[in-house]
Amino acid sequence: GTPIHSITHGADQEHGLRPGTENVALIVALGAAAALARASLPALTAQLRTLRDRLHAQLQASVPGLRLNGHSDQRLPNTLHVSFPGIGGRNLLAEASDTVAASVGSACHSEQDAVSGVLAAMGFDAERAMGAVRLSVGRTTQMADVDKAADALTAAWKRLTRQ
Repeated sequence: GTPIHSITHGADQEHGLRPGTENVALIVALGAAAALARASLPALTAQLRTLRDRLHAQLQASVPGLRLNGHSDQRLPNTLHVSFPGIGGRNLLAEASDTVAASVGSACHSEQDAVSGVLAAMGFDAERAMGAVRLSVGRTTQMADVDKAADALTAAWKRLTRQ
């Protein structure tokens, strides 16, 4: 029921909201892209999950006390959210920034140095919440990239915690 006013004028297509003919070629292209994405999604999901799990396993083996934040199975296949013990996530990522590009939270809160409201709601104490890091893999990520990131994060954690 909210009235929407046209920002372009000239004809009555689309109930007077948008003049002109729909871009049929781009509509068809979007449909084709969606079909390709749907066909490749199962294989891509498996690939991303393998990379994410390899990163987690390497970090878990090298960083005593590393904690997974969230459900072990019901999560995105490309994202690993963990807490490093004894160190702030922001400091860890700064120390590893020559090798690893990651974040400690969502983009809308990237400059804040406060405990995430989501992690606080999950009952995490301040140390665990402040040590949280969100790591992602993507379509072009290779096993060697994961290994390099795990090594860089582990080395940074050891330097900062004097392990």
